[in-house]
Amino acid sequence: MLTEEIADPAATTPEALRTQYLAALTAVVEERGIEAVAAETELSTERVEAILDDPDAVTVAEATAVLSCSPDYPAADDYLLEVRDHLMLQMSSAVVDIGALRRGIETDLDPKELQQKVEGRREMTLTENARVIHHLAVENPW
Repeated sequence: MLTEEIADPAATTPEALRTQYLAALTAVVEERGIEAVAAETELSTERVEAILDDPDAVTVAEATAVLSCSPDYPAADDYLLEVRDHLMLQMSSAVVDIGALRRGIETDLDPKELQQKVEGRREMTLTENARVIHHLAVENPW
């Protein structure tokens, strides 16, 4: 889900990607139940509920933890590393540096903050991730 290539970047938007991500999270929580997801992750039941109620605050780490509760996804730590590797590979394939990425996604983050988020040293939200991945897909000439 979080590492799939975007078939037609021009025909989608960051908001559409975010909606897809959140739909996958919701499906896992609805299938497994809030209590089960909390028990299988390091998230509290309150945080799992908040993920459904306030999707803009969901981090990539929380998303991978929730998705890992489904047999369709890898273990949370492995999946988080895979998502971060995917993002870095997309940046190198599109030959985009942090400055160009910052301009492309029109963020208020300074370059250092954005770099930290891309590298996983600072939490990135799913909304931010969707904006970055979409921009990189548009910039990647494949």
